[in-house]
Amino acid sequence: MIAKSLANIHRTTFEEAENGLEAIERLVLGPVSLMVLDLNMPEMHGIEVLKFVRSRPAYKSMPVVVLTTRGDEVSQADALSAGASLYLTKPFSPQELETKVRQLLT
Repeated sequence: MIAKSLANIHRTTFEEAENGLEAIERLVLGPVSLMVLDLNMPEMHGIEVLKFVRSRPAYKSMPVVVLTTRGDEVSQADALSAGASLYLTKPFSPQELETKVRQLLT
């Protein structure tokens, strides 16, 4: 659903990861211009992935969108303080996601 929502953004490719550890592996293996992650992931929580990403100089400025079912203020504050560029909750508007991602990539 996320890849389909962002399909109109030219020159983008999408890869999916089954869990947080796989997301980090994919990040290290190839160039990534934006990451969309959930907080609720197996193997490694989304905040842990986000902290890893922000701890690496090569990814400090890479946009990271947290897209999750957790709509509480504490989860949002934790994600933003860990370095999320944007926090959206599910269900989400595909148009809003595309618009906000375009803004992050410019």
